[in-house]
Amino acid sequence: MISSPCALPAVLVEAFTETPCGGNGAAVVLLERPLPAPPLQAIARSLNQSETAFLWQHPSGAWLLRWFTPTCEVALCGHATLAATLALGHWGKLLARQSLALYSRSGALDVRLGGRATTGPTRASIVLPSSGLVPAEAGANLLAYLHQHLGARPEAYWQSPLGYRVVLLTAAAPLAAAHLPVEGMPQAERGGLLLMQPLEGGVAGSPPQVLGEPCDYQLRFLAPGLGIPEDPVTGSAHALVAPWWLERLGRTHTVGWQCSHRPGGMRCEAVSSGMIRLTGAGHLLWDGTLQLGANGCSPSDPDAWSSLLG
Repeated sequence: MISSPCALPAVLVEAFTETPCGGNGAAVVLLERPLPAPPLQAIARSLNQSETAFLWQHPSGAWLLRWFTPTCEVALCGHATLAATLALGHWGKLLARQSLALYSRSGALDVRLGGRATTGPTRASIVLPSSGLVPAEAGANLLAYLHQHLGARPEAYWQSPLGYRVVLLTAAAPLAAAHLPVEGMPQAERGGLLLMQPLEGGVAGSPPQVLGEPCDYQLRFLAPGLGIPEDPVTGSAHALVAPWWLERLGRTHTVGWQCSHRPGGMRCEAVSSGMIRLTGAGHLLWDGTLQLGANGCSPSDPDAWSSLLG
């Protein structure tokens, strides 16, 4: 039996930015059937975004979500979840101010589409798990890397169950301006190195703003081990460190900035033990259809997708 040509709706959403051509781009693909990992990986490699999100609606009505970088599937991705939420709104699958659970390898993620103001971008919020920071000692190779490229030593260093390593720098460290090459990065940190610093007192002029609020901290995130030399804006990274900043600031919410080559940020607040709500804006850059040819959508793999429901 010959399959009919496969055409799938797809968009590219720039997440966690209030202006076009900023933030972190994520492709979002709406599947008509549950494709297995190899064709999903091939699509993500061709689209070549830091992450591509794939959505499929289970026969039960539940929405299932998976994320792929150009080289591998990942267990959690914040900016592509925000992009998927905005894409569902664009396709008329999610209404303004409506909430939905997206089932993923990190469990059910609650998302909500915001209303669109008269001017400005559409907002959305997503709830991500925060796995917690485990104090650790920075290795000699990392200390040498930080000294060479930032002229700084870490104020604190943590590991995390997510696999990310986190470094706290002083406000005076030149984090935004530093050249942080992948070459020379210690192997232990290549799965995700998060460098962060407070903004107060360390940056000339006023701090950047997100959704009308000044940012409290900024970070950069390098993950060459995941096929991402530097991620522009990383929701999972902000969800990871937000509880630490909330405790340090003594507040119920904090605002984080990512000072990458495509900067952007988000509002972070704790909603329950171990869960963080991230609110940000996004911009729909393009809207189109993937033409995958006669066999591009077969065979299906419903069991792998249904396992996301638990």
